[in-house]
Amino acid sequence: MIRKLHCLLRLHSPVNRTVYRQRAPTLFSRSYATTDDANRNANADPKSNNKSNKRAGTTSSSKSLPAIRNPFAAAQDKTKNTYLTMVEIFEERDVHRRNHVEFIYAALKHMPDFNVEHDLEVYKALINVMPKGKFIPTNLFQAEFMHYPKQQQCIIDLLEQMEDYGVMPDYEMEAMLLNVFGNKGHPLRKYWRMMYWMPKFKNLSPWPLPDPVPDDTLEIAKLAVERMCTVDLRSKIDVFETREIKDSLDDTWIVSGMSPEQSKLLREHSRQKALYIEGPFNIWIRNRRINYFTLRADADAQFLAQLDERQVDDDDVTQIGVPFFGRAPPRRHNQLGKLRSVHQQDDGTIFAICATGTSTKDSLLSWIRLLEARGYASLGEIPVLFRFTSSVPAKAEEIEGPANMPAQTSDTASSHREEHTETGSRP
Repeated sequence: MIRKLHCLLRLHSPVNRTVYRQRAPTLFSRSYATTDDANRNANADPKSNNKSNKRAGTTSSSKSLPAIRNPFAAAQDKTKNTYLTMVEIFEERDVHRRNHVEFIYAALKHMPDFNVEHDLEVYKALINVMPKGKFIPTNLFQAEFMHYPKQQQCIIDLLEQMEDYGVMPDYEMEAMLLNVFGNKGHPLRKYWRMMYWMPKFKNLSPWPLPDPVPDDTLEIAKLAVERMCTVDLRSKIDVFETREIKDSLDDTWIVSGMSPEQSKLLREHSRQKALYIEGPFNIWIRNRRINYFTLRADADAQFLAQLDERQVDDDDVTQIGVPFFGRAPPRRHNQLGKLRSVHQQDDGTIFAICATGTSTKDSLLSWIRLLEARGYASLGEIPVLFRFTSSVPAKAEEIEGPANMPAQTSDTASSHREEHTETGSRP
């Protein structure tokens, strides 16, 4: 009895559990190899195989064993129905469902190819592949030392992939895990932890998004600009069409966001100080990326310095006016002046943000002209400069070499004098 318990402890130790997890890709490659792997094995050098067999002391033939064809890699129609059909065929092929762990690992690997990585029904179908009742522990030792560790770790990896893709399980999945591993199984414990934390994180964001996120780029751009404009609740979102500008080259849409406070700051901006269009910057709406640009100016150093002088820290106890000999404490002078807006940052003042369908200079120039036509006539007298953040082309890097290439972020204001002159000289 003691010897059996010692063997059981060695089998289910954390080290062996890690080894099982590391061996999962190896098991997949052995049982569900691709067609290229099978051809590579068939065309292998027979002399090298004979040498390896002699070293191992075996008498096997020089030809390697044929690999099992991976059905997910060989499928022509990459759809959800095809994926579920292959899972059903595997369930009906063998009563004992041999190699079910390797099949589940192969199915998890090819989920993005079939665009089903966010589908809860597909994960349930994979859990249903596991035999029922066989892996339920019958005593305390089996429950605590991970009875059937290979199968339990497989389903734990499936639940972790669900967690990575943001797929929340339901109560039906709990019943399925209960039928496969019992109420003491480690996959069921993982499920309980997911059901505790995932609803909290799902409702934690102050910017809820529709589920699913729309595929239209214009609608995603509206969501992105609305999210960024929540810093000022009075912000207004406008959608422009570049075809309204006669000389525009791009026929696209522009989503612009500006608040009344930003409009006031833009009208009060000096005609002698330039404005900058900077970008593109990235904002992610789940798995979709949107590029946006900002219309900003340099910070007003004189105004910020005056604010720092007038600012009084009420918690500072180093300069407390204490009256002595019956004299009244010194009175503070009433200080009247402008308050600092949330749009007036230390590095600059942001007047507006936008996202365009093409993210080109012509669409941004059309954005400035559209703003000018809608009540901001001062933009025709202020020079507008472009500052773009772009990556170095691969061909230029290949010719010049990475050591001789300039930095990726470049100020293109000096190279766009034609655009600046055109922007500042419009009637």
